[in-house]
Amino acid sequence: MESALDYHTARALLDWQIELGATEAIGDVPVDRYALPDTTPKAKKPSAAQVAPAKPAKVDPVTVAKSAALAAGSLDQLRAAMDGFNHCELKRGARQLVFSDGTPGARVMIIGEAPGREEDREGKPFVGRAGQLLDRMLAAIDLSRSDSVYITNVLPWRPPQNRDPKPEEIGMMKPFLERHVALAKPEVLVVMGNISCQAVLGKRGITRLRGQWDQALELPVIPMFHPAYLLRQPQMKRQAWADLLDLKARLGGQ
Repeated sequence: MESALDYHTARALLDWQIELGATEAIGDVPVDRYALPDTTPKAKKPSAAQVAPAKPAKVDPVTVAKSAALAAGSLDQLRAAMDGFNHCELKRGARQLVFSDGTPGARVMIIGEAPGREEDREGKPFVGRAGQLLDRMLAAIDLSRSDSVYITNVLPWRPPQNRDPKPEEIGMMKPFLERHVALAKPEVLVVMGNISCQAVLGKRGITRLRGQWDQALELPVIPMFHPAYLLRQPQMKRQAWADLLDLKARLGGQ
């Protein structure tokens, strides 16, 4: 069978290849690529002298917090240390640090949970409706922020949408809270709400814990309902009043 192409067929095939994008011939004769020697470059083995780059050391936020807290010799220095602590994600979403309110050195130190919207805006713990209720509760047993109570929170920054603080956030900021108590030097701690009980006492279940004196941070501790909870559950104010009277009796006996 004749294998040679006639002129017209060869010209038609050439035009078809040009339409496909072929613009020049590579060679005049075919090349058997399978018969060519293997010229693929082999990967070089790393020499013994080469050293892999060292990975950056992982930072432990709790260790950093402990070091910063212990270095603070006053409440002002502690506030500055907390303000400069950049390992808690809550700081990025909050307006400002909520450090404390009331009278440093007071006999009673109240520990709340975390700032809400009003606290984040004003930079003080327990403001708004919950703060107003707390002030009335304290006044009922002859206490006030102005001369006999010091107030702070477990967390100094507002969680987004007022969600509950996460355990890792509580653990990260706990060294600052412990140092805060040591520098404030109260005689009695009042922990308000589940988050405060968890941070200070390592326990949860405020309806079971409230009104029962405990010991933590070398101080007597009494758990109480958070004022925000009492606004939602006003029927629990009777128990809260009993706890306030118990606190007043404890202070009167010292």
